[in-house]
Amino acid sequence: MTRFSELMSGQTLLPIIQADTPEQGVKIAQAMANAGLTLVEVVLRTDASLDALKAIKEQVPALKVGAGTVINTDILEQALAAGADFIVTPAVSPQLLAALTKCNVPVLPGVSNTGDILMALEYGFEEQKLFPASLAGGAPFVSAVSSVFRAASFCPTGGVSEQNKMDYLSLNNVFAVGGTWIANKEWVAQENWQAITDSCIQALK
Repeated sequence: MTRFSELMSGQTLLPIIQADTPEQGVKIAQAMANAGLTLVEVVLRTDASLDALKAIKEQVPALKVGAGTVINTDILEQALAAGADFIVTPAVSPQLLAALTKCNVPVLPGVSNTGDILMALEYGFEEQKLFPASLAGGAPFVSAVSSVFRAASFCPTGGVSEQNKMDYLSLNNVFAVGGTWIANKEWVAQENWQAITDSCIQALK
C-alpha cells in the first residue's frame, strides 16, 4: 500500500476543496493545479461533492483527487466508487478503521487525542490527520506526542493558516498541513480563481 505522504510526493500542503457545484469544484481545482499542486482533497460536505470529485478527475487529470469527511462505511463506499485516489476521515472508530484497512488507496484517518492516535496505530495507520488541530492542542500537542508515539506522523488540519503553518511544518513528525485558507469562500463566490492560484503559490513557499 502506498503511504499517504508518498502520494503527496513532497507537497506539504493538502488543499481542501468545498464545492457547491461540480463546475465550481473544477474551477477551484484548476486554479490549484495552475499553482503547481498535484493533489487535492474534496470534502464531502455538500450534495454536489461526489459529482465534483468525478468532474475534477475527468477535467483536471493532472491532479490526484481524494475524498474527505468520510465518516462511515457508506460514504467510504461512495467515495471509492466515485474514483477517489485517497481517503481522509475527520475522526476514527473501530468499525471505520476496520473498513479503511481494506481500502486499496492511501488513507489518512483523523485523530484528535492520544487515544485516537493509539487506536489508529493499532490498525496500522502511522500517518494521521490531526483535526481540528487548533482545538486539539495545536503545534504544542503534536510536539508533545512525538516522543510517545514515535511511529506516528501528522497532517494537521483545522485552524491552520498561512500565519501558523510553519509552527507545524517545522516539527519532525509533521509531513504536511491541510487547509481551506487557500480557497477563501469570498474568492470562490466572486469567481476570483487567480486569487486562489496566488494563495496556493504563497502557501507552497
